[in-house]
Amino acid sequence: MAKAKALAELSDTDLIEKMSDAKEELFNLRFQFATGQLENSARMKQIKKEIARMLTELRAREIADAESLGEAELESEASNG
Repeated sequence: MAKAKALAELSDTDLIEKMSDAKEELFNLRFQFATGQLENSARMKQIKKEIARMLTELRAREIADAESLGEAELESEASNG
C-alpha cells in the first residue's frame, strides 16, 4: 500500500503513472465484481484509498507551486515598486 511519505518522495510523472496503474486495477476489480469473479472485495477499498492519497499529494504540490509563484510575484512587485 502506498503511504503518504512514500508518495511524497515520488516525482510528478512517477506519481501520475502510479495513479494510472491504480485506476486500471480498480477498473479490473470492478469488472470482476460485476461478473462475480472477485475474491477479495476489500481490495477495491484499498485501491480507492491509494488513489485518494495520490490525488491529495498532487493537489498539495499544486498548491505549493501556486504559493511559491505568488510569493515570487510579490517579491518582484516589491523590488519594482
